[in-house]
Amino acid sequence: MSDTAQTEKPKGRRGLYAALGITTILGLAGMGYLALMGGAVAAEGSAYDYEFTSIDGKPLPLSEFRGKTVLVVNTASQCGFTPQYEGLQALWEEYRDKGFVVLGAPSNDFGGQEPGSEKEIKKFCTMNFNVNFPMTSKIITKGNDAHPFYKWAKAETGSSPKWNFHKYLIDPEGHLIGTYPTIVKPSSKKLRRAIEKSLPQ
Repeated sequence: MSDTAQTEKPKGRRGLYAALGITTILGLAGMGYLALMGGAVAAEGSAYDYEFTSIDGKPLPLSEFRGKTVLVVNTASQCGFTPQYEGLQALWEEYRDKGFVVLGAPSNDFGGQEPGSEKEIKKFCTMNFNVNFPMTSKIITKGNDAHPFYKWAKAETGSSPKWNFHKYLIDPEGHLIGTYPTIVKPSSKKLRRAIEKSLPQ
């Protein structure tokens, strides 16, 4: 990933996102009606049983966020939905003082759209979207090699992410209470209402 690609302004990124649009549409085509709807779930168990590694290589147990509402999102830097980083940062800035955390989990699972190293990913997110919410190291979200958190989420909800920027909502007790597919934007009223309802009292 070149410095030029990393530092170009949002207007200049439109060509890249347009070129990636076909890949994105093909990926979304396989989602199905129910997957597109998203919404509340009633999962058992606790997210606090699972641990990630941070994008800087340090332990990142989900129990670190005990008592807070957490939105876990599998992200990618070269996807047509990459501009959702802007919306995720906005959610983080609006609700973090009320006990809310966005956790970005970079993944190269869909379309090979996150090929860079953790250092490159962090630089891209910081320079292009001013991202400062927590992020994990690159992970796998589906199949036998999926990260244990994602295996748990699949066991509890019946499905894995179908594309980049799938969202899982965790309540302050560590329960998985919502799953929202790619098409649900961070600015979605449905998602925002769920976050607000789940914030610690």
